[in-house]
Amino acid sequence: MQEILPGVFHWTSFHEGIGEKVHSYLLTGNEAAFLIDPREPSEGLDWFLDHGPPAHAYLTNRHHFRHSDRFARAFNTVVWCHREGLHEFRQGEVVRPFEHGDELPGGLTALEVGALCPEETALFIPRHGGIVSLGDSLIRSGSELCFVPDAFMGDDPDGVKRGLRMSLGRLLLERDFRHLLLAHGKPIIQEGKEALRLYLSSWEA
Repeated sequence: MQEILPGVFHWTSFHEGIGEKVHSYLLTGNEAAFLIDPREPSEGLDWFLDHGPPAHAYLTNRHHFRHSDRFARAFNTVVWCHREGLHEFRQGEVVRPFEHGDELPGGLTALEVGALCPEETALFIPRHGGIVSLGDSLIRSGSELCFVPDAFMGDDPDGVKRGLRMSLGRLLLERDFRHLLLAHGKPIIQEGKEALRLYLSSWEA
C-alpha cells in the first residue's frame, strides 16, 4: 500500500483470472472515501479501518468488480458501475448504476470513453491539479502506455482504436489534470496528461 498523493493510496494484487498484477486505488479526504476497481490488498480489509472505511467503490467497466463484494460486506460500501454494464451482475451482486456525465459521491465525475465496451468510463477527480482514472482503455506495459492487445478488441480492433483515440483526445481537450491512475499498470504522477498526449500524438504521426 503506497500513498502516491496526499489521501490517494495505490496497491497491486495478483489477479488469478488474468494471471497478472492489477492496480487498485483508495481516495480519502474531506468527502466520502471511495475505491476504484478494488481488490483486497495484502494488508487485508482491517487496514481500511484506520484510513477511512470506503463508502463507495467505482468500476471503470463491468469486468472490474474484482473484490467489491468483500468491501460491501465489511463496510457497506456502495458499488457503482455504468448502467450499460449492469447485465454482468446476475449472481446477487448489488451494483448501483450511473450515467456518463454524472457527478458522483466523493466529488468525482464519470466521463464517457466507450469504444471497448459501452460502459467503459474515465473517472475525473478534481484534486491535486486533477486526477484521471482509466480502466481498460489504456494500459501501461513497463513504462510505456499502450492499448490492450487486438485480441481483446473484438472483430474490429482498428475501429476500437479509432474510438479510443477520439475519446481520450477529447479528455485531453476538456479536462485539466496532472495524474493518471491505471487499472493495468503503474500510475503516472505529475506527468500523466503529458504522457497521454505523447502517446496519442504517436498515433497521428
